[in-house]
Amino acid sequence: MDKKQERELAGRMVEEIQRLAEGQGKLRFMEVCGTHTVSIFRAGIRQLLPENVELVSGPGCPVCVTADDYMDLAIAYAKREDVIITTFGDMLKVPGSRSSLGEAMAEGADIRIVYSPLDSLQVAKDNPGKKVVFLAVGFETTAPTAAATVLAAEQQGIGNLYLLSAQKLVPPALRMLLNDPEVHVDGFLLPGHVAVVTGTEVFDFLAEEYHMPGIVTGFEPLEILRSLCRLLQQKREGRAEVGNEYGSVVRKEGNPVSRRILEQVYEPVDANWRGIGRIEKSGLRMKEAYRQFDIRQVLPLAVASVQKKTACRCGEVLRGIVTPYDCPLFGKACVPTHAIGPCMVSVEGVCAAWYKYGSGRFTYGR
Repeated sequence: MDKKQERELAGRMVEEIQRLAEGQGKLRFMEVCGTHTVSIFRAGIRQLLPENVELVSGPGCPVCVTADDYMDLAIAYAKREDVIITTFGDMLKVPGSRSSLGEAMAEGADIRIVYSPLDSLQVAKDNPGKKVVFLAVGFETTAPTAAATVLAAEQQGIGNLYLLSAQKLVPPALRMLLNDPEVHVDGFLLPGHVAVVTGTEVFDFLAEEYHMPGIVTGFEPLEILRSLCRLLQQKREGRAEVGNEYGSVVRKEGNPVSRRILEQVYEPVDANWRGIGRIEKSGLRMKEAYRQFDIRQVLPLAVASVQKKTACRCGEVLRGIVTPYDCPLFGKACVPTHAIGPCMVSVEGVCAAWYKYGSGRFTYGR
């Protein structure tokens, strides 16, 4: 399909969305994944929707939901002479309750940017006298690679590699949203990258327990538009099903190898989500057999976080209650070069996407 054909198909889908939305009243669909938020803005999809259809962003950016107390603990480890921190680059700017990893790095902390948890294995080999701590932040998408890193360290006899884990699980967060009386959504664009690992079955509870439709969605504009058509069709017919619009890579059962590795190393645990609070069984911790790789167990530190008073509304943004434009700091005190809230830090953060693309027009196919 060439660009002209894609534009024509996109136009027909937009017309179908308008037809399906007619007479349905106000509908709010949540894109859970931060990559979806960016894709939607890049293509200008929000501007194409009828007035009664609204897209709101959810808690699908792992950096955005990483809690203050985790960042404070990571900074405390980073300041130790015997520790090297390895991390993804966007973690440097995430604010803790007092400072950030970037500030700690400027003060001399040994913090190294890696592109995969597995890169930390070589850092540990090269620095046998140091404790190398990888900041394991992410969703089901990246957690299997962190688990594989632990298994590789065990197999290779690397005894100075540790993880500081703060992985999050998406389904419990969706359950929390649906149980929150302040949150009002009519369907979900479900995260394609997560579903590659988990499969679609983990989302079946949306339809079965809440009569809420959801479509696992890819990241191309046509896939997103097609998913919106399917959501609107279900709402028009009074149905609630979990569908898959990313069938090229997502299977009902997910990725059995990744799931097996994840379940071998990790177990669910209650976890804090920044701006949201504690969600039952929404995080991961290493099982007893692998606790020697958990830096919290090997070198426990007591770090007191400071309660900050701020006008930042990231927590409400992540629940789809308000948009970034409703935050008094957005685009003023809080900008990508000086982020006050975590939603402005990552390129997949809701506020960062709204700041960069919020006034953009429909650009699909150009």
